[in-house]
Amino acid sequence: MVENGTLMQYFEQNISGDGKLWKNLTLDATKLKNAGVTSVWLPPAFKGVDGAKDAGFTPYDLYDLGEFRQKGSARTKYGTKKEYVETVSALKDKGIGTYADMVFDCKCGADDIEDVPAAEFNRSSTYQMVGEDKTIGGVTRFTFPGRKGKYSDFIWCWKHFKGIDWDQKKVVEDLVKNPEVSEKIKTALSKYDYIMGADIDFSKEEVLQEFVRWAIWYVNTVGISGVSLTSAEKVPAEFFRSFLYQLRQVMEPVEKAEDDDEQKVFAMGECWMEDVNALSGYLGSLHQEASLLDIPLHKNLFYAAQAKGAYDLRRIFDGTLVARDPMHAITFVDCHLTQPGGAHESWVEDWFKSLAYSLILLRRDGYPCVFYGDYKGIPQDKYKGDKAMLDKLMKLRKQKAYGEQHDYFDDPDCIGWTREGDAEHKDSGLAVILSDGKGGTKRMYIGRQFAGAHFSDVMGNAKYNIKIDDDGCGEFYVNRGAVAVWVRRESK
Repeated sequence: MVENGTLMQYFEQNISGDGKLWKNLTLDATKLKNAGVTSVWLPPAFKGVDGAKDAGFTPYDLYDLGEFRQKGSARTKYGTKKEYVETVSALKDKGIGTYADMVFDCKCGADDIEDVPAAEFNRSSTYQMVGEDKTIGGVTRFTFPGRKGKYSDFIWCWKHFKGIDWDQKKVVEDLVKNPEVSEKIKTALSKYDYIMGADIDFSKEEVLQEFVRWAIWYVNTVGISGVSLTSAEKVPAEFFRSFLYQLRQVMEPVEKAEDDDEQKVFAMGECWMEDVNALSGYLGSLHQEASLLDIPLHKNLFYAAQAKGAYDLRRIFDGTLVARDPMHAITFVDCHLTQPGGAHESWVEDWFKSLAYSLILLRRDGYPCVFYGDYKGIPQDKYKGDKAMLDKLMKLRKQKAYGEQHDYFDDPDCIGWTREGDAEHKDSGLAVILSDGKGGTKRMYIGRQFAGAHFSDVMGNAKYNIKIDDDGCGEFYVNRGAVAVWVRRESK
């Protein structure tokens, strides 16, 4: 029997730096399995430029998973390498897949300076060259002295990057000219840690092969079942496709693609494009070899929440990836990028969360992702999350959301749909009705097999049962600004 898949992003950008995330996730494995979680999206596990304070999105050493004393610590923000491997193993034992976040677009915190031929470009227009070609002090040489060649002796140098945003020679000259600069600032700059990043040159074959060697080592060491690529829009599709092809030759097949006779390791990408045509174009260049976060759907949910009842809910799926390519859409409400203070802050307001999650968890299409911040809360922003609501919706997805779907997107303030259920999942089938306005009743068909059966709302909107008529229809109700989910119950 095949159950609906549910992904959980098990991190948020301000998560505690106490190094306990891997331990906490190990303890959570059984609870997540029982809740209906089938896969977990893990944060970048490698050493970043700020050591134990780094969330992993400014990568320094991809081979350091919390093992070597580099950048001021041995562990990462999330724990040690040993704990990470144990966590992945614990999740696997529960039948939960693990998708490792990979950051390919840059490297940060180089170990040495190199003389690099370069040209300066306008920061606001990267196509406009400023001044003449010159030799700069490039913070571009990565030797990883703390690791001392263990696992890999590959040295990154300026030839592997297409651009940097720091000229160390000029910084040093400016310091000499300005005696008022404090010794503290001089010391900080001399450690090179303030570089924002050296952009990877994906046209170099040795770069691709190093990433592949690293990924094979990573898989063999950790045992992950899939990958998630951060900032995929910065990685050429042909590079990503070639990387996936070579990686899949060595990874154990764990996922079944419905339209393919062969099993494929799951791959997803965070490609921040709000235009569905751009997302579809990137997927086409990937030959549909990965799934992408449905950014347009998230934006629709964000705008609907902002509108406070003035949004036309009939249009909620317009221009979305899940509507165009449901097999390759990761549907989500919020993530680490959209949370308060995130790089693409667009937080879906609390009042709309249950409506938004019902739209991704209880429908047929898309691969829904539940955000850690919504499930566990975000202490920094004094947001407690709504675990009870999400547990309820995830349980409904796991047990009830099966069978043919009938949509009733016929009112700007009140929409609904039904799932008829199937023979494989006992007592499956449900009716969903939601409103961002005054609420109301909607007559919907749920199947003649339910004729005479009584249904009740598990979300607590209605305190009474309704009876399905001989035509297989029911008068389903929802309160103002809420969602109601009706499932079969014994009559009272």
